[in-house]
Amino acid sequence: MFDNFEICDMPLSLKSNRTRVERFLADSGLRLEDVDYYAAVSDDEGNIIAGGGLQGNVIKCIAVGEAARETGLSNKLISHLIGMATQQGAESVKVFTKPDNSTIFQSMGFRIIARSPKAILMENGMRGIGRYTDYLRRVRGDRPDGAAAIVMNANPFTLGHRYLVLQAAEMASTLYVIVVREDRSAFSYAERLAMIKAGCEELDNVVVVEGSEYAISELTFPTYFLKQVTDATDTHIMLDLDLFTTHIAPALGVTTRYVGSEPIDELTARYNELMQEQLPQHGIEVKTVERLMLDGQPVSASRVRQALADGSLRHADALVVNTTSPYLIAHLATDALRAELDTTPKPGLVDRHDNGAHRDMDWGLMSKSIDALHPFLVQLALNGHNRAEHYELPDAQEVRLIGLEAEQAMLKATGGINTHRGALFAMGLTTLAAAWCMTRDGIIASKQLREIIMQVAEQFAPTAGTHGNEAVNAYRVTGALDLAKGGYSQLFNNWLPAYRGYRTDDASTARHRLLLLIMSQLDDTNVIHRVGFDMAQQVKQEARALLEDFSIAGMEQMNRDYIGRNISPGGSADMVSLTLFIDSLLN
Repeated sequence: MFDNFEICDMPLSLKSNRTRVERFLADSGLRLEDVDYYAAVSDDEGNIIAGGGLQGNVIKCIAVGEAARETGLSNKLISHLIGMATQQGAESVKVFTKPDNSTIFQSMGFRIIARSPKAILMENGMRGIGRYTDYLRRVRGDRPDGAAAIVMNANPFTLGHRYLVLQAAEMASTLYVIVVREDRSAFSYAERLAMIKAGCEELDNVVVVEGSEYAISELTFPTYFLKQVTDATDTHIMLDLDLFTTHIAPALGVTTRYVGSEPIDELTARYNELMQEQLPQHGIEVKTVERLMLDGQPVSASRVRQALADGSLRHADALVVNTTSPYLIAHLATDALRAELDTTPKPGLVDRHDNGAHRDMDWGLMSKSIDALHPFLVQLALNGHNRAEHYELPDAQEVRLIGLEAEQAMLKATGGINTHRGALFAMGLTTLAAAWCMTRDGIIASKQLREIIMQVAEQFAPTAGTHGNEAVNAYRVTGALDLAKGGYSQLFNNWLPAYRGYRTDDASTARHRLLLLIMSQLDDTNVIHRVGFDMAQQVKQEARALLEDFSIAGMEQMNRDYIGRNISPGGSADMVSLTLFIDSLLN
């Protein structure tokens, strides 16, 4: 009956396909989970008789209808999914399945690497869990058994994380801090690993260990990253704990695991509860350290992230160790770039609705550019932090080299389109200066921030051949470098106070008003290059008029007008980003 079957792609972006797959899985007592790819076999009437999906290198949602279970379809479907994963570069393929299905997968070269009552995790290939445990044994070296471990996400690394490490390190001969490896958090894995290493650097018996997909990852514990308790949560937790007790703890010689108490997050509390039940059965003691409290509340990474979302470095920084501060500053810089991009509508500029007066860039391309620049903003913040720690002033040559690398990364991400060169200079310079001030003084004051910006900017020579430099030379206007050399006086004295007033009166349109204010005052070299000096003066007048009689409809009309006239106030947009950034630094 099924001799001539065909395995077909089922794009789940189509509602009809998703509905069919959901119904099919429900008949087998399963539900559709997040997958990147789903394949199915249908009968002559269009009914799905077998199906399975892939998320990265993980096979999920495998089911075969009752009528087709003796046909060998499951093996052929699994082989198809393994082939798809291999084409995408997977060195090993994993599968979550019911314990009853283990024989099918074992016959195809899979082995069980974790068990729970309702599910097992299996894996094929030579570069799986064994490769990670080999790494762990190398990290351990000749250290004896009896070590302790903490598995930590640290999104970001806070005073609370540091407190937990210190408490555990006092009681352990060796403490391994295993960093959760994933990039769904606000701070990337690379950033979190670096933060934890910096925060633990002077603790001789603490070893920071790289994470893997085998410890609280999207593979073993996907509900952790959704922060919700579901009927699948206990299964995910049990699999994660089994991986730890069966593979990770023996490789490191761990006999104790430390956790912080969890008074807030229901999911983490449930994880801790099951840990207390399961790990002692495998000879691993679980010790709970009471959370560090500050101002009557537990210190948590979520509080830090909320403070950043509220645009307050001061409140966020109060909860972290000083080595984390540069990462907070860089994230605020990136957030400001994204906030400017997302401001919609904007006259002649790229936003969420259209490309403005640009034919070579759009919102997606600008977003890629911001993502590409972010690691270099982190580098600049760390540079400022390190210089201050060594009682040295920032060095323009070091800044220039990082900036050149950032520019190349931007151009690579955008296919050679200059999306953020002007913004990179202003935001990068300020990021560096802010981190220097925070490290040296423990606070960012506007006077000191301006002085450091001016000092570094004075070491830069004008960039010959740019549109901005041509406008400066031709019309004696103030260009991007001169704005920095002047410590962004207009921003601190006018734009920032005005923005704070706009935000109090009408938060929803504060960024629109800020943009118009800057457009009405700034000699925007982008506008001068596109339409000439005289038209640029008219743009100032038009922005002033709309600011005085503001409406969103007026912004939309100005956008249509500027698209037709090829006007794009990109320099003003850069100053909007910078104003938003500096507001968060001083808030």
